Amino acid sequence: MKIKINHIAKMEGHAGFMASVLSGNVKSAKIEVKEGVRLIEGVLIGRHFKDMPVIAQRICGICPVVHNLTSIKAIENAMGIVPTQETEKLRELLEWGQIIHSHALHLFFLSLADFLNIENDLKLVEKYPKETKKAIKIREYGMEIVRIIGGRVIHPLTNEPGGFKKAPNTEDLKKIVQKSGEILTEALDLGSFFQKISLPDFWRETEYISLSQSGKYAVYDGDIVSNRGLHIAVDKFEKNFLELQKQKEVVKKVEHNGKSYMVGAIARVNLNRSRLRQEAYNFVNNLGWKFPNYNPFNNILAQMTEVIQAICESATIAKQLLQSDLERVITEKYEVKEGQGSAAVEAPRGTLYYFVDIDARGYIKNVNIITPTAQVLSNLEDDIAVYIPGIMELNEKEKEKKLRAFIRAYDPCISCAVH
Repeated sequence: MKIKINHIAKMEGHAGFMASVLSGNVKSAKIEVKEGVRLIEGVLIGRHFKDMPVIAQRICGICPVVHNLTSIKAIENAMGIVPTQETEKLRELLEWGQIIHSHALHLFFLSLADFLNIENDLKLVEKYPKETKKAIKIREYGMEIVRIIGGRVIHPLTNEPGGFKKAPNTEDLKKIVQKSGEILTEALDLGSFFQKISLPDFWRETEYISLSQSGKYAVYDGDIVSNRGLHIAVDKFEKNFLELQKQKEVVKKVEHNGKSYMVGAIARVNLNRSRLRQEAYNFVNNLGWKFPNYNPFNNILAQMTEVIQAICESATIAKQLLQSDLERVITEKYEVKEGQGSAAVEAPRGTLYYFVDIDARGYIKNVNIITPTAQVLSNLEDDIAVYIPGIMELNEKEKEKKLRAFIRAYDPCISCAVH
């Protein structure tokens, strides 16, 4: 028999699903991407390096910050530009803000209804008005952080190679600190709500890969590590991950050692949970998980963990910046040089990699971008192939509901995948 879902709603981009099952055995399980390839890497070749962060962040409207940051870091590494400590702190704060608003959107408004047996999201809001207001307040807090630092929520204006065009107002940074206590309380309350939700009990071992940094929960910097012994510098990513362009597919899927792997919140929590802030660590500890945790549905609870972590980190970094000379984030003059540079930053959905090759005049000769969703699509298909036999006794409508929930729990971003 065949299982076909023409469109999976409530996720970024357009995709469907097709599976073939014969005598109870899954012969194929495939995410059908229904967007055309966008060729952003090709668009960037021949352009000046200063155009790259502006264009690259158009890959996605949900996570433009991380494309902006990663492209800037790659440019700086290529030309030997060393940003100030204040600049790096401000960028990290910007990234935490994006994680807050992206996770809050996904875990409450896109995935939650799947596990409460609610098909109409208006009914979700009607049934859980208090929780809805909490999720909105949390998301607005993350968006406000991005606006304060980047100049606007979508496609920030101020960040550039070497620093920022404009420093944030100290009064605005104070608001981030002042509001953090209230927002953290809302997040902990929402976390308690999520702890009561029953998620499917599914388990398949995989390799988790993320950034890792000594002494902190890495999102802006670090080495690439995995639960299977991988530990490499970021500039080695192209030699360790294989991009595969299969026939009739617009997405270049990615493998490590010939196998699929997982990135994102659940990978980061599995690999870096010992570095969580106390409030986030307590939340995970109260879940009673066995580690490593191989249930992809728990990606939602891992995102909730990171929302708590991000609020705590945002307040701490904002306080540190208020004690600093913010003028040190303003870009100083630097020399344009020929060179190659790699960079990685943790997007909400997983590790984002950039490579750029720049000539002596500052024009781009080559670019490679590996997005989180391109990395996890093969893992998602492998997971679903194991998951389907357990739901074969359900009727067609119920099977579709289960599969849609599974795919949405991964939080894929199709626009990024077809960049």
